[in-house]
Amino acid sequence: MNPLHSMSHAPTSTALSVNLNKVALVRNTRHLGIPSVTRAATLCLEAGAAGITVHPRPDARHIRTQDVYDLAALLKAWPDREFNIEGNPFHNLMDFVREVRPHQVTFVPDSEGQFTSDHGWTFPQDAERLKPLIAEAKALGVRVSLFMDPVPEAMAAAKAVGADRVELYTETYASAYGTAHQAEVLAAFKATAEAALAVGLGINAGHDLNRDNLHTFLTTVPGVQEVSIGHALIADALELGYTDTVRAYRACMPT
Repeated sequence: MNPLHSMSHAPTSTALSVNLNKVALVRNTRHLGIPSVTRAATLCLEAGAAGITVHPRPDARHIRTQDVYDLAALLKAWPDREFNIEGNPFHNLMDFVREVRPHQVTFVPDSEGQFTSDHGWTFPQDAERLKPLIAEAKALGVRVSLFMDPVPEAMAAAKAVGADRVELYTETYASAYGTAHQAEVLAAFKATAEAALAVGLGINAGHDLNRDNLHTFLTTVPGVQEVSIGHALIADALELGYTDTVRAYRACMPT
């Protein structure tokens, strides 16, 4: 057991999972093995991150298969933290679920060559094909979260297909933050979270959250159990270092 576990992981109401894709992206531009994905994970966990997220795409442009296995092995030494693997269950994601059995899998409806995730699942169109894969993941003991747009009416459908949680896609909020549209956009997220809670879904959130907009989101949108943050956090870490960056993000979270 790492001696830093007890001193650095004071509880907060929302868990911070650090997405390490961009660390892998930089590493992959050379053949030197640096920056190290597992070293980044260790530093973030020591600083108090509640978990690690990766999104291994079929083209392996950032996170590679070996990274997933290495991180799964690393997290065994951190039993109070979680490993979240996200991606499209109709591409390569389910192989990782079956082999690694992470704490959580987040199903994301992106295409193979997509630049970044940019929309959630649609119901009832996606329901029947998602159902058996959700059931399989849950049978393996893996919690299932569905990447969803802020549409209150879709929450009951997400629950009906067997999801444990939804991850609210927050790009529209990030784009509206600090503009005249912020309150209107936030109201949609608040209503979606309330609808999710009403049907018994847990709530995650992610995409373009940063140190500026995170606190407002979490103090307005009820019940957010986890935020997954990658691009902004890793960009901040280039200037501040992993330790101070993780602590700064955790300081944005209401307790």
